[in-house]
Amino acid sequence: MPAKKFICPDGQEIEITRCLQKCPYSQRCMFLPTLRAVAASLNRNIKQPTVTELLAGTMETFLRRTTDYVVDPIKQLYALHGTAVHTINENHIDKTMLSEQRLSDDITSGKFDLFGKILDKENTLGDYKITSSYKLMKALGYYKVDVPTDEIYKTGSKKGQPKTRKEWRTDGVKHLLDWAVQLNYYRILLEERGYTVSRMEIQAMCRDFNLRMAAERNITSPIYLIHINKISDHWVKLYMKTKAKRLQKALKTGKTPHICSGKERWQDRKCKDYCAVAESCPYGRQFKQVAIKIA
Repeated sequence: MPAKKFICPDGQEIEITRCLQKCPYSQRCMFLPTLRAVAASLNRNIKQPTVTELLAGTMETFLRRTTDYVVDPIKQLYALHGTAVHTINENHIDKTMLSEQRLSDDITSGKFDLFGKILDKENTLGDYKITSSYKLMKALGYYKVDVPTDEIYKTGSKKGQPKTRKEWRTDGVKHLLDWAVQLNYYRILLEERGYTVSRMEIQAMCRDFNLRMAAERNITSPIYLIHINKISDHWVKLYMKTKAKRLQKALKTGKTPHICSGKERWQDRKCKDYCAVAESCPYGRQFKQVAIKIA
């Protein structure tokens, strides 16, 4: 089932087709071509579950495929930024590269972004990401530690205790699992067709680089290249096959007991602010009810 309605800036809902035909307000919230692009990005007619769908929580993907839901077009703009980056780069590939090709097997399908001589090295598989400074900080393994100074507190509740200062470290755990599984599955699909994949790289662009919070998270560049290591083919296939079976069973029976995991829910942040089907979800609904009461 597709997204059926947009949420207007004043909180009212409107059928997407009606919105695109004629805005009921004195002025549209954004240009009509932008709204059309948002609408087109929401409803892709791909029957087989994709790699990105399987990486999401089973409940979320199940509800997106089986329920009518509403979306705030403004919150979809970052996804359009990613599409725009793909389009810009597509215009500059050459014969040493492959781009935007969808491959499939008996489990899933996926469209890789770039493959070939994209870093002056042969056989590199690349993927574009438009992401936040917070997610980039976690992906890069950045974290802060308290470092002792030569001073002590002379007053207050900490009187006599040594003072510390915060310093960044860059050797932390890199939270890259979803990106790593995605690229490794694309690698498997390519290798099954006779290609050799020597490297995998993410080109991550920070969408809030110009804000102070990015600097506070030690993000000092608008773009980073992040190397992705190879994961066991057996593990990746088993993981995706398990997620595919869960989704297939849910679509067949019309229900699923698999609430999205804490990681898939972004520790509930996604349920609160970023999941379009939260109101149809037995777990996510609680956050929308709270939001309505506050409003």
